[in-house]
Amino acid sequence: MPNLSSEKLEIARIIESKQEMCWKISDAIWSYAELGLEEYRSSKLLADTLEGAGFTVDRGVAGMPTAFVATFSHGTGGPVIGFLAEYDALPMLSQKAGHVKHNPVVPGAPGHGCGHNTMAAMQLLAVISLQQVMLKEGLNGTLKFFGSPAEEMLVSRPYMVRAGLFKDVEAVIDCHAWDEFSVAYGMEGAGLYSFVVHFKGQTAHSGSTPWKGRSATDAVELMHAGTERMREHLPVTHRIHWITLEGGEAPNVVPDRASTWYFIRDLDENLEGNYRWVMDCAKGAALMTQTTWDVKFLTAIHQRFGNKALAELIYENIKAIGKPKYTEQEEAFAKEMQEQNGYPVKGLEYEMKLGSPESRPFRAGSSDVGDVTLIAPTATIRYPAKVPGSPSHHWTVTSSARTSFAHKGITAGAKVAVFTAYDLMTRPELLTKIRAEFETLKKERPYRSFLPEDASPPIGWNTELMEKYRNKMEPFYLEP
Repeated sequence: MPNLSSEKLEIARIIESKQEMCWKISDAIWSYAELGLEEYRSSKLLADTLEGAGFTVDRGVAGMPTAFVATFSHGTGGPVIGFLAEYDALPMLSQKAGHVKHNPVVPGAPGHGCGHNTMAAMQLLAVISLQQVMLKEGLNGTLKFFGSPAEEMLVSRPYMVRAGLFKDVEAVIDCHAWDEFSVAYGMEGAGLYSFVVHFKGQTAHSGSTPWKGRSATDAVELMHAGTERMREHLPVTHRIHWITLEGGEAPNVVPDRASTWYFIRDLDENLEGNYRWVMDCAKGAALMTQTTWDVKFLTAIHQRFGNKALAELIYENIKAIGKPKYTEQEEAFAKEMQEQNGYPVKGLEYEMKLGSPESRPFRAGSSDVGDVTLIAPTATIRYPAKVPGSPSHHWTVTSSARTSFAHKGITAGAKVAVFTAYDLMTRPELLTKIRAEFETLKKERPYRSFLPEDASPPIGWNTELMEKYRNKMEPFYLEP
């Protein structure tokens, strides 16, 4: 790291002195592989570690047992810098670490197919290292570690924002496991509504007296038919997808209960109109089948709007740190993974870049970080922790997320986060520039939550599925 000042070289040494502890925590969370709002072990491990390091930890925030905020303050307490951490896994992505062919630890079980285990560890390494730097140099500031469950369900951040947990935060450093070392600014992804529509009908004998029944399953199918026909007339930025959660238990009984879970995505300005149209489809389906219906909201989120000035500062630190040094074995692992799974065979060759809306195509993925970007200036460090070419939400990412390659990505990402926060604490003009840009965004897009007032986090949504596998997974748990 020849481009670093003597102060940052010393900070890098502090980070490296703590990295192995955080690598072990990453691997432990990888082994727990807990689904959204079921991350009891993962959340406790992180919160206990931060509490042991001298942070004040507020657990079970915003109505979510696995959400927490850990705070450390020194001197005058300003600036207040937030660090977003995720630790939920995905269904069906169990995979043995370092294997280039599909080989689950427990078939059918969850796995960290988006690298969230490394993200929690990266931010943990960042804040405990930065805490030591602040104490050593007498720096003023407050660190807030936001333990954010259920990102894959897009749940925690809108409820955490609604609970006022980001009040007074002056800048937010987000992160994500990626197959490059990069940061972006401007509009990203799609806003999203997530909700379940329940239909209620009347049972009857399907053979002898079907006219006495009213099929809730028919209502679900007609709603799907309606929303499918919406697609032709919606903007090209929209996405609508659904799954049937319930639709009867035997064909000789007219089903009186059925439900369907919808995601609708689009640009923020289109979402509410699209949602009203989907509700008309639900209403029409109920009228046609003489059933009743109701809606359960799970979450609703905004698009992301990364802060350009903060992203540019992060990029300067990415360039100063550079790529980690990889071994021949790590390079060989990457190439074999790519060759076995049909990805371009380029090993650990990847870009370091600063992205913008003009430099990348529109992608309709979603993240609940979007709401945070409208509350405080935010940018996301994308650090190398998956083999280049590996698609997100895939077992190949699970395989990479507990390897020495991912460990090096955790340390590299933490260095960028710490250096960026250090710059904000020691060069107040940077924060002034970042805040000025954010004030313009606030005027253009004043924040209003998409959540209905009566919405609440869907606690227990994944309990049954998690319990199906937890006992089978426990023998493979790793000690941090």
